Amino acid sequence: MAVEDRNGVLHGKYELGRHLGHGTFAKVYHARNLHTGKNVAMKVVGKEKVIKVGMMEQVKREISVMKMVQHPNIVKLDEVLASKTKIYFAMELVRGGELFEKIAKGKLKEDVARNYFQQLISAVDFCHSRGVYHRDLKPENLLLDEEGNLKVSDFGLSAFSDHLRQDGLLHTTCGTPAYVAPEVIGKKGYDGAKADIWSCGVILYVLLAGFLPFQDDNIMAMYRKIYRGDFKCPPWFSSDARRLVTKLLDPNPNSRISISKIMQSSWFKKSSIPKRLETEEDAFGAKCKETETLNAFHIISLSEGFDLSPLFEEKKREEREEFKFATTRSASSVISKLEEVGKSVKFSVKKSDSSVRLQGMECGRKGKLGIAAEIFAMNPSFLMVEVRKSSGDTLEYNQFCSKELRPALKDIVWTSA
Repeated sequence: MAVEDRNGVLHGKYELGRHLGHGTFAKVYHARNLHTGKNVAMKVVGKEKVIKVGMMEQVKREISVMKMVQHPNIVKLDEVLASKTKIYFAMELVRGGELFEKIAKGKLKEDVARNYFQQLISAVDFCHSRGVYHRDLKPENLLLDEEGNLKVSDFGLSAFSDHLRQDGLLHTTCGTPAYVAPEVIGKKGYDGAKADIWSCGVILYVLLAGFLPFQDDNIMAMYRKIYRGDFKCPPWFSSDARRLVTKLLDPNPNSRISISKIMQSSWFKKSSIPKRLETEEDAFGAKCKETETLNAFHIISLSEGFDLSPLFEEKKREEREEFKFATTRSASSVISKLEEVGKSVKFSVKKSDSSVRLQGMECGRKGKLGIAAEIFAMNPSFLMVEVRKSSGDTLEYNQFCSKELRPALKDIVWTSA
């Protein structure tokens, strides 16, 4: 149990400082890790208040989600401590304030809005690949660091894919009214990913316009506008921006644009911001920039094509949930090969410029098997591919890898001469 002493030191480890802000159930303080000197934001939640309103599950969910989603555009959770009366979240300190504060001053230039939107979509795509749906995306939950990088925060209302009912839909109404998708208001069950995409559409509109697309003093009248998708783009929106916003704010979730299509849209791709393949820091913590050179360990560990990390790990191969390999082939040929494997075993395939998701159609011991492959450029002619299980049973995943995936990838895997 964590205990705060008279000097404001928590668990003998964190020195609590000034108050940074507060919400309904939490207060946030500046804190310093006395062991490492690292500054953090300490979110303090009162147990009694949370239990009283039945929010304990929500707090537990936020902890498990934030441990699971580690991405450069998501606020990082360092650790969780607890006392008899409080829960303490030691989180990444994001010093640039809320994106909301920037919008409050007026609309943003299109290239600036695009930069923030690209980072938002990168974070949301990552969450969805982990079966996590945020469900309360809004500018107040988007923080900025000192370099202006966007960080998604507040996963208190998020849902896992295992919260889906038998119809494959979520059924809890939540979120902030102006940013909520029409199908969520309708209470008929909704796809968490599509609801998040709608919220991203409202955010993009607000970034470009400086005001909300759906506004009315009467909340029911506002809900009617949302339900009908009744909004107008201001005249200063470019034709490409107008087209994308209209596809994002499609009131029909079945025809609403997907994340892979957002990434392929001309407006999204127009910027000089480096593409995900070249710069993104992935879930495994490897920053893959185009200019990065391979060190000796990379070369040795990949010299037989597939990685040698099992030599350094306690887990047996049949318990492992990921592997990586290097290739000198192009990203498109890697994607084609993975797509070919997926289709040969009748898996559904979703792809973007730098990733492929394979999903089995049949339920195994722990649901449908899901496999995700992410591609990173180590240098212009050398790629690293990380393959991991995203859902389903680990044993089934390993059997699939040994019988189907590894044999099929043999001809594109790089091996030293």
